[in-house]
Amino acid sequence: MDCKITPCDGTLLVTGSYYGYARIWTTDGRLASTLGQHKGPTVALKWNKNGNYILSAGFDKTAIIWDASTSQCTQQFAFHSAPALDVDWQSNVSFASCSTDQYIHVCKLGSDKPTKSFQGHTNEVNAIKWDPQGNLLASCSDDMTLKMWSMKQETCVHDSQAHNKEIYNIKWSPTGLGTKNPNMNLILASASCDSTVRLWDVERGLCIHTLTEYSEVRTSV
Repeated sequence: MDCKITPCDGTLLVTGSYYGYARIWTTDGRLASTLGQHKGPTVALKWNKNGNYILSAGFDKTAIIWDASTSQCTQQFAFHSAPALDVDWQSNVSFASCSTDQYIHVCKLGSDKPTKSFQGHTNEVNAIKWDPQGNLLASCSDDMTLKMWSMKQETCVHDSQAHNKEIYNIKWSPTGLGTKNPNMNLILASASCDSTVRLWDVERGLCIHTLTEYSEVRTSV
C-alpha cells in the first residue's frame, strides 16, 4: 500500500488500502474523504504538482485520476491486462503506468487510449519514475533490468543489467535541468533484492557506484 502528502501545501495525506479504498486525511488525523472506485488493492498513489488531482494504481488492472476537491473519479484508465503496480505524473494532466503485464503506458487526461506504450521488460514492471523534465522515463523489473525510455525517440535508450536479483524501486536525483541544481549531473538510484543500491550515470547509462553495506533486501530509495 502507499501514502503521499500533497506537494502544494502539505496539508493533506492520501493513503491506499488492500480493500481498494484510498483515503484523504488532514494533518490533525481527521478523515476528509474516501475514494472508492478500485475493485482490488490500491498499491500506488501520487498527487500532481498542482495538488488538484490524485493518481492511483490498483490490482483491478486500472489507473484512476481523482479530483482532489470533490473526491470523485475524473477518469479511469483500463489499458493493462494484469494488476497495475505503479504510476507517476509526467505533467499535471499526463502520467505513466506499469503492470505485471510487462507493459508501460503513457496516458493523458481526456484521452481514451495511451499516447505511447513501451514494452521491453520480460517480467513484471515494479516501478516507474519520470526525470525532472518529463523527457526520460525510468523503469525497473523482476527481470533484474533497469531501463530508460525516451519520449522523443519513443524507444528504450538505456538497458542496464548490473543487478542480479529483482529491482523494486528507483529514484531520480534532484539535479540537472528542470531542478534547483541545473549544473549538477542527473543521477538515477535503483534498489534491489540483491541487497544493493546502485547509482547510474544517466547520459551513459552506466553504474557509477554500488552501495553494498546492506544485509537485507532493498525495496526503497
